[in-house]
Amino acid sequence: MKQVVQNYKSGELAVLDVPVPGCKPGGVLVRTAYSLISTGTELMKVSEAGMSMLGKARSRPDQVAKVMQSVATNGVPATYRKVMGKLDSYTPLGYSLCGVVEQVGPGIDEVKVGDLVACAGNEHALHAELNWVPKNLYTPVPDGLAPRHAAFGTVGSIAMQGVRQGEPQLGEVALVIGLGLIGQLVVQLLTASGVRVVGVDPDPVRCELAERLGAAACGDPESTAVEAAVAELTDGHGVDQVYLAAGGGSNQPVELAARLCRDRGRVVDIGKCRLDLPWNAYYEKELDVRFSRSYGPGRYDPEYELEGRDYPIGYVRWTERRNLACFLDLLARGSVDVEPLVSHIADFDDAVETYQRLKDGELKAVAVLFRYPEQKEEAEAPAVAVPAVNVKRGPARAATSPVRLAFVGAGNYATSMLLPHLAQRDGVQLSTVVTTTALSAANAQRKFGFAEATTDLDAVLGDKSIDAVFVVTRHSSHAELTRRALLAGKTVFVEKPLALTEDELAGVLAAVEESGNDRLQVGFNRRFAPLLREAKQRFGARTGPASLRYLVNAGRLQHGSWYLQQGTEGSRFAGEGGHFIDTASWLLEADPVSVYAVGTSGNEDLQAVLRYPDGSTATISYVTTGAAGFPKETLDLVADGKVLRLDDFVRASVYGPKKWVSSRLPKARDKGQNAELAAFIKAVRTGGPMPVPLESLVATTAATLAVQAGLVGGAPVTLARAR
Repeated sequence: MKQVVQNYKSGELAVLDVPVPGCKPGGVLVRTAYSLISTGTELMKVSEAGMSMLGKARSRPDQVAKVMQSVATNGVPATYRKVMGKLDSYTPLGYSLCGVVEQVGPGIDEVKVGDLVACAGNEHALHAELNWVPKNLYTPVPDGLAPRHAAFGTVGSIAMQGVRQGEPQLGEVALVIGLGLIGQLVVQLLTASGVRVVGVDPDPVRCELAERLGAAACGDPESTAVEAAVAELTDGHGVDQVYLAAGGGSNQPVELAARLCRDRGRVVDIGKCRLDLPWNAYYEKELDVRFSRSYGPGRYDPEYELEGRDYPIGYVRWTERRNLACFLDLLARGSVDVEPLVSHIADFDDAVETYQRLKDGELKAVAVLFRYPEQKEEAEAPAVAVPAVNVKRGPARAATSPVRLAFVGAGNYATSMLLPHLAQRDGVQLSTVVTTTALSAANAQRKFGFAEATTDLDAVLGDKSIDAVFVVTRHSSHAELTRRALLAGKTVFVEKPLALTEDELAGVLAAVEESGNDRLQVGFNRRFAPLLREAKQRFGARTGPASLRYLVNAGRLQHGSWYLQQGTEGSRFAGEGGHFIDTASWLLEADPVSVYAVGTSGNEDLQAVLRYPDGSTATISYVTTGAAGFPKETLDLVADGKVLRLDDFVRASVYGPKKWVSSRLPKARDKGQNAELAAFIKAVRTGGPMPVPLESLVATTAATLAVQAGLVGGAPVTLARAR
């Protein structure tokens, strides 16, 4: 098998062929799927190994003291041989991974071969294809949690132990100094505990990431913004806890901690930073300085780690293993999100190059994962299924007049973009609004004139007088509510996305097949925009392949937006990316056959390249880091010596044998919602075809899912159509 090693004397990094470890009693043999590079601890080791002998001595005075003691006891020659022999040996790297149990040792009965486990330990969770891991250093991975996310288990446990040492309480305010991998996790854990967090880091990108993941405010340690945020959040008293998650030789973190901490506050050291405590500052406030020792109780105890002797839960509530299991549970439930922290996924064979790029600063990263050979093979030809639409269509029933509509959900989009158009439309009756809270239903009833307001969805689905149901809820509920409404025989308008997973999409189509009801529309409104439709008509028919570029300047979301809850609601692109894929497919008059997607750090910004059957391509650039004053959507379509240009739904032009430019700016951007609703209501009233074929809705949804799969796998994703 292969393993990453380093020679501490020469600094050499290598991927060596080494023997497979034996499966000893009290543990399991694990085949690694993903292992995580600790960009703090491991890079520190790699950097130290590249130093001169004097540099190594200066960086590790604790080891120098041991050498001097050995000289006094054993003499210089013996000590020299011992030290050189130890330095001139290969040592392992890594301590956090996820993999599959390949063999179970005697004495182990809580896992079996084939189980997915997360593993910890700088002697047992190494960057290696196979590892033997003792009982107390692994834990099963919850169902549904991705292996690459479970690989964060150990560093998550380190962050969790640090937070436990701070003893946070609801309503407190904490300062996190250092927003690297551990600091970002500390921010999320504190936020999940009901603590407001201020972050400190000289890197503005890391500050922005921490704010996106829950911090109230972040800034450079030299700026006044941090002190102002602390003063505002604490009424000038200072923070309750400070978490030192920074590294390096500066004493600035401990000095900043003293300045911004309240009287008798707590300072917890998690990272490895300089700790020359300013005596007066710490004495006058009587600050409680605490250290967090790695993953939790049990660390460095050979009886716990190697022999599997657990501590009774009544005496030690949170051990290493229990911290590990707790962190995985938080990941599985979406309380902590590590996907935005993944800056890069490298093939295990490229380990040496990856470390070198990190060391040289070429690869700037919060978290880097190694993907192992079997994972690589799976990623070489990934595919997302485009399910076939199998339905025995019965005759569509024309609606009575007026068309009676029910709304499930009455949030901002429904009340600003849909209901104002429907409330003014002749031949439409807003029958019932359903929400989970009584007051929001009452507000919608008052504003738009619904006949009834309720929280009882079953009653609405069972009401035969209702012709169509609008599903305008949070993304995670769309597929299930659509499925139920189709089975109830309703015509359904569901806002994008139709589904967040392949299983959800298959469930919707199973309901179509079971009920024979394919009366479904997804809120892909841009193809109905009058300006874009006119531009397409002016462009005319194509004879050759086209190139389409679509820039979406999505911008930042406000802190606290539920769109940021990726663990439950999917990514931002999963939520609205279908808009842009549908628009591209409509312009190109085909459905995509493959997708290739790449993203920036944390996939905050991404590029998705879609390929179509005739060789056409569409590139969708979805960015959140652009200027707020720049137009949100710009589109160019190039083919046959012609160019179509759309500028944010306010101006369009076509360049060809004759040039056409839209004559005047509209009073407001019309992205097609009104025309889309008119087409939908007409289909409901007449029983005629739905505005967009179901096959197209399915293909667009599958392509949107393929973008996420491509970001994870790093390879083109085929859209496999069922036959």
